[in-house]
Amino acid sequence: MRALLDHSVPRGLRTVLAGVEVRHAFEMSWHELRNGDLLRAAEREGFDVLITSDKNIRHQNRLGGLRIAVLELSTNHWPTLQRHAETVSIALADLGRGEYRRVTFPRPPLVRRPPPERRGPG
Repeated sequence: MRALLDHSVPRGLRTVLAGVEVRHAFEMSWHELRNGDLLRAAEREGFDVLITSDKNIRHQNRLGGLRIAVLELSTNHWPTLQRHAETVSIALADLGRGEYRRVTFPRPPLVRRPPPERRGPG
């Protein structure tokens, strides 16, 4: 399988997707292409899937009739993607030609900072 990472997806994702040939839009000099043009270019170059975190891609483009599949990730937060790399791999393996699928990950816990110390009158 050949996968293209959209410019919005961390390049590190390629390191956790075993058995998938992964290229990044920046490597292909496609980082400035709009979604529709990016999809067509990737399809012409023989990519099987575009992996993106762009939530509007399915609304801004006609995906019907394309051979390339689209996998939308609910986040581009790298630590979250690292923790759930197996989920991404399973979704890729199960993705059909021309199919659109969204993978949702749990939000990371909020880290609250302690309030700043208040200083009394001096």
